[in-house]
Amino acid sequence: MRYARAVERLRMLARECEETRRLPAEEPFLRAAYVFGDLPAGADPLDEIEVALVLNLPPEEVAWGTHPPGTAWLVDFLRLDQGGIAYWWRSSGEPVANHRIREPVLFWSLDGVESGVLEALRERRFEALRGVEPVTGEERAARAAGELEAALRHLRAVQGAYWDRQWRREHRGLRRYPEHHLWEAVQGYLELLDARDE
Repeated sequence: MRYARAVERLRMLARECEETRRLPAEEPFLRAAYVFGDLPAGADPLDEIEVALVLNLPPEEVAWGTHPPGTAWLVDFLRLDQGGIAYWWRSSGEPVANHRIREPVLFWSLDGVESGVLEALRERRFEALRGVEPVTGEERAARAAGELEAALRHLRAVQGAYWDRQWRREHRGLRRYPEHHLWEAVQGYLELLDARDE
């Protein structure tokens, strides 16, 4: 995808995120959206736009690499499955940055669209982009260990419940099946395990 097209697609995603605030809910489900990777680095062309979407869920419900409960509608609403966007879910109760998400730049939050960020991207003023503060190696290792532990707990929970009829019924719908949940739990855990060993 060409750089200019990617910036326009990110602008559309920011508007779609803003629309989630209009949905009736006690607390907004989507809290913030960050871009990272090739787009804020100025790559042209780029394979995909990488975003991290922060949810109003506790960390134990947002295991790395998985689709937490209640996100299937958000994928449809934000049109994330229409290609060109790679996305990861994060909990509002934990830092956004991790082994994969480096120097994320906020482009939408409950305060609204970060139009200054989108303009800086459009104009290729990368020095104007302020990402999340980088962490020390010690902090990164501690975070990775915590995420790995959470991913293993999630994997065991999914594996333990996989053949339970009620669990399978609850984890089916909107083009998602129990197999997706098991695969994501395995994939997320193995990715974190590899990151720890590097």
